[in-house]
Amino acid sequence: MKRTVPTPNASSILVDSSGWLELLIAGPKAPDFQPHLQEEPRVIVPTMIIYEVYKKLAGGTTGNLPNVFLSTVSRCRVVPCDSDIAVAAAQASLQYKLAMADAIIFATARIYEAQIVTTDPDFQGLPGVTLI
Repeated sequence: MKRTVPTPNASSILVDSSGWLELLIAGPKAPDFQPHLQEEPRVIVPTMIIYEVYKKLAGGTTGNLPNVFLSTVSRCRVVPCDSDIAVAAAQASLQYKLAMADAIIFATARIYEAQIVTTDPDFQGLPGVTLI
């Protein structure tokens, strides 16, 4: 199941759920994530991240933040989980002992040649990850 990915490039960014949440709730690490989202067309957003962030925001007392998030994401490159990503995620899960969501996010970044930016320690030490 090898595919050609449209317009991948090494300058793509994948901000993990933790980064989106920091920015949206103006957390203490928000300024560290802000530069990574300056050029929205370079940002790829796996649908798994949409699920995680929207669920967290909609389940709390965050007012209009779920809609703000969806509006911002609509200007980025949304990437659905397809069979290639699912297989790559299963392999990454086995190799790096990642939970399903993290494996899908990691595999998406690898396939789309994107740098992951996160605060999630589960990604620590993985290739292509910047831990804030």
